[in-house]
Amino acid sequence: MLTLVVGLLYLVSGRTVRSQEATGSRFVCNAIPPGAEPGCGYGPTGNRVQSSSPVEDELRNTIIQLRETILQQKETIVSQQGTIKELNSKLARCEAAADESPQGKSRGQGSRRKEYGKNTMGDLPRDPGETIDQLGKTMQSLKGRLENLEQQSLRLPSTNVSAGGVSALTPLPLELRELLRQRLGALETQLLRKVADLEEEKSQLYNDTAAHRQRTESALNSLLERITELEKNNNAFKSPEDFKVSLPLRTNYLYGRIKKSLPEMYAFTVCMWLKSGASPGIGTPFSYGVPGQANEIVLIEWGNNPIELLVNDKVAQLPLSVSDGRWHHICITWTTRDGFWEAYQDGERLGTGDNLAPWHPIKPGGVIILGQEQDIVGGRFDATQAFVGELSQFNMWDRVLRPVDIMGLANCSAYMPGNVVPWIDANVEVFGGASKTALEICEDRAFDS
Repeated sequence: MLTLVVGLLYLVSGRTVRSQEATGSRFVCNAIPPGAEPGCGYGPTGNRVQSSSPVEDELRNTIIQLRETILQQKETIVSQQGTIKELNSKLARCEAAADESPQGKSRGQGSRRKEYGKNTMGDLPRDPGETIDQLGKTMQSLKGRLENLEQQSLRLPSTNVSAGGVSALTPLPLELRELLRQRLGALETQLLRKVADLEEEKSQLYNDTAAHRQRTESALNSLLERITELEKNNNAFKSPEDFKVSLPLRTNYLYGRIKKSLPEMYAFTVCMWLKSGASPGIGTPFSYGVPGQANEIVLIEWGNNPIELLVNDKVAQLPLSVSDGRWHHICITWTTRDGFWEAYQDGERLGTGDNLAPWHPIKPGGVIILGQEQDIVGGRFDATQAFVGELSQFNMWDRVLRPVDIMGLANCSAYMPGNVVPWIDANVEVFGGASKTALEICEDRAFDS
């Protein structure tokens, strides 16, 4: 009996094994919670079975990364929308400034504004009114383009449904984001450049206007001073140069003074008309003294000595004779190169020499005295060295004049005032009883001859 039961059990277990080998699988039925999706694996306790497949892990990580990318894209779009709004506000302010510009323009100017408006990125017109109108149109165009970009950017986020039924945002392509950023940057740069150009043009216009006003005022002031001077001079003389200085006595208090001083010079020519019959010696027609050297330039005839030229207190005797009581034209030239000098009387060169204070520059900032020799700058005169007679047309140049120029001055065929010291009434002061009287030197000289 026991043997029969064992045999039956063996027979049943063998069939079960063969049935499993034939099908290759088995089915296990478990209860699922109410409302759960069919087909999803749940354990015997009703909990969902967690899969540890590598493929599922990779998909899960990809979904997480996509969601993070979508959030970053959202932040980028929000930032770009803020930039667009900021640009729109700037454009609105510029448009408000443009709307306040004068509106009463002629049709011709309106047509020109239309022509300028064809190229919103072109150069600004030169007229300030047209510039503001052109800037307004340019800003309108930029605003329209920015609004289009803003609308496009608002339409960019779109939704799709994932395989699991979850809503997701489509990522913005990198190329489109970079293009949008470049376009916004370019538009803002162009706008700032237009505003800067307008400000620069306004500043340049203001500077030009101020400079022109200053030049005009300066010219008017100079003209007014010249008119006043001419009116003052016309009371006594026909022209500012037609006068003479008279020094009738040999004293230490009659003299004339040139208001202008000399610059540093390496050559000079001094010419004058003089008339003297004094003896012995005509005295000192003129002297130029500087601090530290009262005899920087002196022309003197003292006692029975011949006329002498002093440069830096160095002496050269000149072969001139002018003490006959008649008008004579004399010119003296000097150059620091080898101390070379020339002496002219009535247009003819009567003597030359060299080694007179060679390589010495004439010092600036001194005082020119007519009729006296200076022992200190501007004073301490000696009556025995005073000039007695009349002087006119004292002119000085910072170069050596040509003989033909000197001849033209002597025979009254040329008028050439000195470029350093010109002979005009306003430049000459008289003291101690010296006087200035009208004189047309060429007519008076012809009468004397």
